[in-house]
Amino acid sequence: MTTSWLVTGAHGLLGRDVLAELATDPDAVVTGLGRDGLDITDPAAVRAAAAGHQVIVNCAAWTDVDGAERSEAAATAVNGTGVRHLARACADSGALLLHVSTDYVFPGDARLPYPEDAPTGPVNAYGRGKLAGERAVAELLPRTGYTVRTAWLYGPHGPNFVATVLGLAARRATLDVVADQYGQPTWSRALARQLAALGRRALTGRAPAGVYHGTSSGRTTWCGLARETFRLSGLDPERIRPVGSDKFPRPAPRPAFGVLGHDNWRRAGLPPLPQWEDQLASALTAPAFAALAEAARGTRRP
Repeated sequence: MTTSWLVTGAHGLLGRDVLAELATDPDAVVTGLGRDGLDITDPAAVRAAAAGHQVIVNCAAWTDVDGAERSEAAATAVNGTGVRHLARACADSGALLLHVSTDYVFPGDARLPYPEDAPTGPVNAYGRGKLAGERAVAELLPRTGYTVRTAWLYGPHGPNFVATVLGLAARRATLDVVADQYGQPTWSRALARQLAALGRRALTGRAPAGVYHGTSSGRTTWCGLARETFRLSGLDPERIRPVGSDKFPRPAPRPAFGVLGHDNWRRAGLPPLPQWEDQLASALTAPAFAALAEAARGTRRP
């Protein structure tokens, strides 16, 4: 039996991978809408787009963290109010909603991984807006709403940290990278597979609604991620120099600790995402990353 899926934010880093993953499912009929095709801040447009779909995967988001600090109302219109429009449309139509959120809803002051039901407390405007979206899903879709928090997302289809450090490797002998923020680097294709699996289980009633943490297993720092990216790409990881966050002041404060726990996947009968190092090794075989690594290895630096 076919299932009708709608993917919002379909032209972004994660949205493109969700479309690619669903394309491998012969029973999935998929519509992908980017920002030019659906403005989720427009409730009438959201209602029209949602009609006739059984599962909506929301990858649409304001992702500029520092920009959100400068323009909180505009960011929250997308990350909070826009998600409420989607949740309302799903409540009216009976569709399931899989909404992608962030570890930035937490304050970052923990020492152990945050469980799914840990108290929230965002320290920046981006986190506040995303938390508003989460609350809308929980309020309007208590039985059919799924919030999947992710973090440190990277992939070949958009700007991200892994692509940035590989690009800089061709131009700089050394790179200073923050070593006092902890998180879980997550490959966009692996998260896309997890979202598709969750949606399929939710359709059969085998996945409880609520919050799931869609991050890789393990933990590292930005410096650790940069060094492992270099090592796996045939570059010298010692070119990465650890520094404190104070070396790179930003408009929006970043949580120092964004490591998330994964207990709720077991309730849905699904394993958590694999270890971050294994995900990275797989991701770096993508042509876009491989080309950046090849360019960096072939560059003669002073």
